Amino acid sequence: MMWEIIAANKRKSIILFSGMALCLVLLGYFIGAAIEPEHGGISGLFLALGIWAFLSIVSYFSGDKILLTVSGARKVTHDLHPQLFNVVEEMKIAANLPAMPDVYIIDEPAPNAFAIGIKPEKCAVAVTAGLLSRLNRDELQGVIAHEISHILNRDVQFMTFAGIMLGSIVLVSEIFLRWMWFAPGAGRRYRSRSSSKFGGDHWMIVVGAIALAILGPIFARLLYFAISRKREYLADASAVRLTRYPEGLASALEKIALSDVQLQTANKVTAPMYIVNPLTGKKAGLTGLTSTHPPIHERIMILRTMTRGADYLDYQRAFSKMKGKPTMIIPTSGLKQSKGIQIREGSIDKTAPADEKDAVRKAFDLMRAMNGYAFLVCACGLKIKLPPDFDKPELLCPRCGRTNHVPTAELAAVGAAAGVLTGVGGGETLEPAPAPRNDEAPLEYVRKGKGWETYFCSCGKRMQISPAFCATHMSCTTCGRITKIIDHTTQ
Repeated sequence: MMWEIIAANKRKSIILFSGMALCLVLLGYFIGAAIEPEHGGISGLFLALGIWAFLSIVSYFSGDKILLTVSGARKVTHDLHPQLFNVVEEMKIAANLPAMPDVYIIDEPAPNAFAIGIKPEKCAVAVTAGLLSRLNRDELQGVIAHEISHILNRDVQFMTFAGIMLGSIVLVSEIFLRWMWFAPGAGRRYRSRSSSKFGGDHWMIVVGAIALAILGPIFARLLYFAISRKREYLADASAVRLTRYPEGLASALEKIALSDVQLQTANKVTAPMYIVNPLTGKKAGLTGLTSTHPPIHERIMILRTMTRGADYLDYQRAFSKMKGKPTMIIPTSGLKQSKGIQIREGSIDKTAPADEKDAVRKAFDLMRAMNGYAFLVCACGLKIKLPPDFDKPELLCPRCGRTNHVPTAELAAVGAAAGVLTGVGGGETLEPAPAPRNDEAPLEYVRKGKGWETYFCSCGKRMQISPAFCATHMSCTTCGRITKIIDHTTQ
């Protein structure tokens, strides 16, 4: 059934590309003819196609890296947020993707997420720090399933190339309009040509070129946005099928929509990629011809109307009920092959913050961890955040005045030479433990609480332990040394 959805997406993509290609060709021809009436039309056409081809090549080989960089996304390891990696791996297996997507975190407190990649074999999922701090596991799973569905349905491939086509049209239009307005002597050349043998026809071409330069990008955007909105509905349906829990995605969308924190790195180019429009804050639920996403309240209503099951047929029924008419969003052949997937029970998860202030605090802690901050817990319970350039061997706790020894790379190396480092932070002294029997004997670190904490490997590598970390061992990404994590708070 999935291949039917992919085929339907390809047909819609052909319609979109045909419309955009026609717009680009006409735009290039009329602009070229307006600048040089005799042979400029063909030259302008080929120039417009050349710009599109160049941008497409760049997009194919480096488009994902460019967009991830523009969005402020950073590739992270499993140790920084194990729960996120586990959820991505679960959805990768459920969707039968050929490769594990790379995982990125965006250094922003606003909750949102997107997927990117030209093909399923090489793709990535990016989530914001704010999203991870606000959602519980079921909600996070719903968001990741939505983004994985975009990869599976080839939506990210379509959005990438459609965005390049739209960008080409906008670029050609902007160059022409700015040249018309600012180029010295442009007006005199047109006036002189008005009396030439091209005079009457040429002015008609100029007017047509200006009209296309203004209306072409608008038409292309409307076509682009209309199809991208339908893809969001389809990704919601596919996500529910993967998770078998509609309420997870519905609750996640609700939390994202209610957030009033703006995503600073978002722009008009990257906005269509996100699960919720990041440019409008609380107004993300509003829609129109220029909206990149369908109304959030409609998406939530559809998901919460799904009470019979979690298959495509159940989503289609809920969609038609919400619209008040039998509007098709799922291919008919797909509906006939419905397997009757049952909705599962929600998991018991208490990792989500209790209030907005707690969510913001967790988001900033994650952002600090990404930026290399160290988290030391004093014996009085105060969590001390140290910047990556902090190089003093000790500091006083601002709450209780106790002296805390700070593990630096140099101290860690000294400790490694003597044995295993124990008692790092918490107001305790840095004391070497008895030497291990061999190099494979693990180091040990005792957690002080359930928040962010930092310890140093024997090689001096700074290791971060997140609140979601639940394993018993952690492997150093530099030397491979294993550290045993002792957590008395769960015993």
